[in-house]
Amino acid sequence: MITKQDKNKIRKKRHLRVRNKLQGTAVRPRLNVFRSSKHIYAQVIDDATGTTLVSASTVDPEVKGNIANGGNVEAAKSVGSLVAKRAQEKGIEEVVFDRGGYLYHGRVQALAEAAREAGLKF
Repeated sequence: MITKQDKNKIRKKRHLRVRNKLQGTAVRPRLNVFRSSKHIYAQVIDDATGTTLVSASTVDPEVKGNIANGGNVEAAKSVGSLVAKRAQEKGIEEVVFDRGGYLYHGRVQALAEAAREAGLKF
């Protein structure tokens, strides 16, 4: 039987494998996604300097007031559109998508599609 800790260990291993091939730059930063059971988080990161340029999550007051539950697809969509809006305000239009070792399905897919609809290119 695979426990929750084993699943997370496998996900982290998969994430490191992907991160060896993926690099965010100042021109095209990395859009990173982390999801927990209750919330979802997104960051736009410049790996050259190691800084977070923009972030959004279901914990932010802008999102938290509009949703009942932070761990569903609707919450992921609102975080995706918010992170895209904040990135465009900083002049970021293109990003590299880093799904964080998660399958491109459900909340991760909803966040990515909402970010694309809001104007981010990846």
